[in-house]
Amino acid sequence: MNVIFFALVAMAFGAAAFAQLRWDGEGSAPMELLTRSIIDSASGAVELAIGLIGVMTLFLGLIKVAEAGGLLAILARLIRPLMVRLFPEVPPNHPAMGAMILNLSANMMGLGNAATPFGIRAMQELEKLNPHPGVASNAMVLFLAINTSSVTLLPTGVIALRAAAGSQDPAAILPTTLFATLCATLAGISAAMLYRRWFPLPPPVALPPSVPDHVPASPENEATPSKAPAAPVDSEAAALPHADDPPYPGWVSALALLAFVSLIPLTVLYGQVIAPWIIPALVLGFLSFGLLRGVRIYEVFVEGAKEGFQVAVRIIPYLVAILVAVGMLRASGALGAMVSWISPWTVPLGMPAEALPMALLRPLSGSGAYGIMASIINDPAIGPDSYIGYLVTTLQGSTETTFYVIAVYFGAVGIRRLRHAIPAALTADIVAVIAAVVAVSWLLA
Repeated sequence: MNVIFFALVAMAFGAAAFAQLRWDGEGSAPMELLTRSIIDSASGAVELAIGLIGVMTLFLGLIKVAEAGGLLAILARLIRPLMVRLFPEVPPNHPAMGAMILNLSANMMGLGNAATPFGIRAMQELEKLNPHPGVASNAMVLFLAINTSSVTLLPTGVIALRAAAGSQDPAAILPTTLFATLCATLAGISAAMLYRRWFPLPPPVALPPSVPDHVPASPENEATPSKAPAAPVDSEAAALPHADDPPYPGWVSALALLAFVSLIPLTVLYGQVIAPWIIPALVLGFLSFGLLRGVRIYEVFVEGAKEGFQVAVRIIPYLVAILVAVGMLRASGALGAMVSWISPWTVPLGMPAEALPMALLRPLSGSGAYGIMASIINDPAIGPDSYIGYLVTTLQGSTETTFYVIAVYFGAVGIRRLRHAIPAALTADIVAVIAAVVAVSWLLA
């Protein structure tokens, strides 16, 4: 991100300097426009973050109520039969299986803060089963591919930003995000299984006698992973329900999967009718779920809402940095030149050149892509409810910061040979972008 941030600023300065040297004295000087853009962009970033506080607080409060009621445990029990088939080399009761299930369940609900510690823990446990220390196993690569393309039921952060930008229908991207993430997940799984034949494993290395093939979950093992020190797990993530409960019968999971898949044609046919009901139904549904599960919904909601305030404040520096850089690029004329050069190739494919920088930046930097998305939907000429606004917010909700996730998860266990992890994850990212264009063009154009 350091290189990207500097490159954006340097390009803007270079374009403005060139225009300044050729300025004929009419109108505002290019450097004056650049200076004004820097100040306005920094102020606008702070105003955007302040406007985001209320909506972010609401959604994280609701998520906290659902979490306290055991929604993650229910999701974990539903997807366990599928996970056992996807990861036959991982024993069903191994701690790695439970950590992976909780990680994916948290991602489905948009709980990124809780998902990351579970993901790191899953990698540490998978490394205990790995006969090739330092080399990514097939299970590790498949888990990373699913993680970076995980099906998203509720992209809370993106919905909150759309609401803060003045969208008339902030939740309209739910069906497009669901479609794009489902396509990306299927592509990630297929790519991980297909590419593994071109990236064979080296000859197995015998594990030391002190490291058994199966390490039962125990307090001692939880505190001392074999390959790397345990990642810090905050108290909130540690308080989440465990995935050790027995799974639901196979027919229950099959019915749940069928109901989930049926949401896609339902949203295609009735998306415009359903969309206005989504947010009110979520508020009532999460609170009702918590109430039925014996949760003190008011106290728990307030506790989760506090985190929403902190998250909104915490992103201010990132928004200021990227919005200033993008504002400079726009004011200098460099962005306009880039758009006019790229648009003849991208527009016929449904990808406006204005959205292309975000699609390219998303796998590299989450904060950078978030800032570009924010600048696009807050541009009065575009707005959150235009085709471009729908597209960039769907891309944000349906793709992941791939290289960051790979670096963190593999770095936690000292994996040096990634094998087919990056190709599989990038395949999922490309499919997510294509699926997002198709879904937005079909449903929201």
